[in-house]
Amino acid sequence: MIKNSNLLETFGSYIRKLRIKNNIGQRELAKQIGVAPSYLNDIEKNKRTAPRTELIKKLSIKLKADLNLLYDLAGNSKKTAAPDIVDYVENNPKIVSLLRTAKSSKITDDEIEELEKKINKSKTKSLIVAAGLGSRLKDHTENLPKCMLDFGGKTLLERQIRAYKDNGINNITVIRGYKKNKINYKNLNYINNTDYENNNILNSIFYGEEIINGNVIIAYSDILFEPAVVKRLLESDHDISVVVDIDWRGYYIGRKDHPISEAENVIFNSNNEVVKIGKIATEKEEVHGEFIGMMKLTNRGAEIFKQNFHRVKKLYWNKPFQRAKIFQKAYLTDMIQELVDIGIKVHCVIIERGWKEIDTVEDYQKALKEFNQ
Repeated sequence: MIKNSNLLETFGSYIRKLRIKNNIGQRELAKQIGVAPSYLNDIEKNKRTAPRTELIKKLSIKLKADLNLLYDLAGNSKKTAAPDIVDYVENNPKIVSLLRTAKSSKITDDEIEELEKKINKSKTKSLIVAAGLGSRLKDHTENLPKCMLDFGGKTLLERQIRAYKDNGINNITVIRGYKKNKINYKNLNYINNTDYENNNILNSIFYGEEIINGNVIIAYSDILFEPAVVKRLLESDHDISVVVDIDWRGYYIGRKDHPISEAENVIFNSNNEVVKIGKIATEKEEVHGEFIGMMKLTNRGAEIFKQNFHRVKKLYWNKPFQRAKIFQKAYLTDMIQELVDIGIKVHCVIIERGWKEIDTVEDYQKALKEFNQ
């Protein structure tokens, strides 16, 4: 259920406001979405109802707009339900019976929101990025991806899977690359990154784009974490949430091979919203926490994430992007910073410990000692 003051606007006036905000001429935008300037002018002046679904999607991408909000405004324009919902009902006629039950039962707004939360939580998926070489672990990853290293009789990946399943998440997909045949557990879904040697985490994630819809947790494969970390993340109702450890500095005491300067740090505001994220110079700025390599998207958040990825991919391919020398080598934190820079809210789920990064031989040996104690 979307509660937004923007719904008081018309579809046309909102498109015009966004077009001006993005400094795009009417003729230019019309050309980009493949319509006549006169048609776009009529929409902006409310002389026509909102366009078809495909054009709404194009407008959402070009204007960096919330797709669900555009759908709702389009429905208002046509004095009907949002077009994506109409399409869904037409393609799934059995849903009508459920809607009638809700109507006859006089379900309240609070009950609808609670039901939505339960459905989202039960349908949450996990996407694990495990394509990298793990070269900093040297001989340990000569024949194995680092997620297959042993920790107390179970691999790192097995321990991640258990943490997800303890929270009711059974739909788990792994993006493989280096030594992909070594990752072959039953009851998991697999997607292969065929260019893992030439790309980095962000582009690796998008080999699994088909999974990025509904509620989905995206996480690095080289982190050990307790089930409680996943539980905290699932409790967040925000469209885009990242897990941030505020008790992070202790991890770097005596950590020589992965110094504090390489931490993916976070500065957030009083509303726990990301202001800066990435390899921030800790000696120059007051850092509040460390991004652990785990985020959650709602369906709406997933659409925002995907739309903006494709926007920046088109603009920055083979060019510098945020902190990356070229877009292909971008980290997930580069994409998160891009979202923040264009005004999209990214919420921090705060934790204090309960996880470890396994990036170097030093990290691995230290973690093994703790398992043996």
